Parts: sequence; structure tokens; C-alpha cells
Amino acid sequence: MTGRTHEIQRLIGRALRGIIDLRALGPRTVTLDCDVLQADGGTRTAAINGACVALTLALKKTAPQAIRSLVSAVSVGFVPSASGSELRVDLDYVEDSGCHVDMNVVMLENGNLIEIQGTAEKDAFTAQQLQQMIASATQAISKIQAIQRKCL
Repeated sequence: MTGRTHEIQRLIGRALRGIIDLRALGPRTVTLDCDVLQADGGTRTAAINGACVALTLALKKTAPQAIRSLVSAVSVGFVPSASGSELRVDLDYVEDSGCHVDMNVVMLENGNLIEIQGTAEKDAFTAQQLQQMIASATQAISKIQAIQRKCL
């Protein structure tokens, strides 16, 4: 297993543990295989979104009380534009690889954060830009969670 694979695995694990009541889960072991079959960037956030639905469905009959919330994730970042940089949500590969700043945001339904991974790729970013990225991620995540609820 590569370092990148291990880091992604740990991120997904942290996100899913954030929605589980381990006592209500009881003596069960859950293994999820997160394969993103088609994507242009954002594979780790897509894996979290899909794994949340899969886990909820898997426990629906055996331990529904173990699921406390939905969890969702999205990537945001400032990408180069004619005016300097522009905030984008759900970065594709080209945007992600050429962005000035990028961040993955993992959030529960109630708006509490599980994880924020942010990096200044080209330029340092300001606290105001951080707040803009979190606000955009929050809006996108609420839409993702609506889709997740529809799937359930």
C-alpha cells in the first residue's frame, strides 16, 4: 500500500467513524471497499459520499440505530483566472493540479466538521479565503446530502 493510499484510507475511515455509534453497532465488523469507477478528480470526496450511503444501507436492517448522521465531502479551491484566482467547488483534475489553494471538507448533516485538508499550492491564502472556501463547501455539501437522502 502506498503512502497516498494509506492516507486516503484513513481519511475515509475518520469520516465514517464520525457517523457511527460504536456501542449501537455492537459486535459487528464493517468493511467497505471504496472504488470510484469514474471520476475526473475528487475521488476521495466521492468515496466518502458513496461510502456513507453504502454503510447506511448496509446497517439499515441490522443496526439502524448505529447511524447518527450523514457525512459528505467536497473539494474546493482557488483556481487561476483572468482576474487572478476564482473559487471553484468540486475541482476536476486540471483545476486541482493547477490551483493556487485547494481544500477537502468533510462535514456532518448538522454542519459540524470532521476534517479540513487545505493546502496553499502556489500562494498562501488568507483567513477570508478560508471562510469563503468553507462557506462554498457547506452549500455544496447540503446539496450532496439531499442526494444522499434521496438514495436512502
